[in-house]
Amino acid sequence: MSHREAATREALVLRYDAGVGLVEAALAGITDSELDHTPADGGWTARMVVHHLADSETNSYVRLRRLLAEPPGVVLEGYDEAEWARELHYDRPIAVSLDVFRSVRASSSELLTTITDADLERTGVHTESGAYTLADWLRIYAEHGEDHARQIREARVF
Repeated sequence: MSHREAATREALVLRYDAGVGLVEAALAGITDSELDHTPADGGWTARMVVHHLADSETNSYVRLRRLLAEPPGVVLEGYDEAEWARELHYDRPIAVSLDVFRSVRASSSELLTTITDADLERTGVHTESGAYTLADWLRIYAEHGEDHARQIREARVF
């Protein structure tokens, strides 16, 4: 990996690390009515987004570790996010899910400090998106907290 690629990796890890703070800032002072407001586009409420973040982060935790610990070509299972939102009672309080998101991301972030350039090339096959490297994982999840913090901020406005 070149110096430029290493700098990009470091920037992605920093963005990944910052995701929790962005979500927490987006939730600061949120009221129950803001948590449960359905955006005009019919998207998820802020409450639903927090539960999704916990579920997504736990799935990403397993994917990262499988990419690092298992042979190339490991199958990484997708899941039906909309079905999880329907069946896993995304209308419940958010405190525990926020703690899960925070803790699981911290654990993966710690692990990311140990990876090598060669680790970024480790490959798997995602059941929904096909070939998938650890570098792909890092790009996706570096953006994930940012995207959902924005979604929370937008869902609060009504």
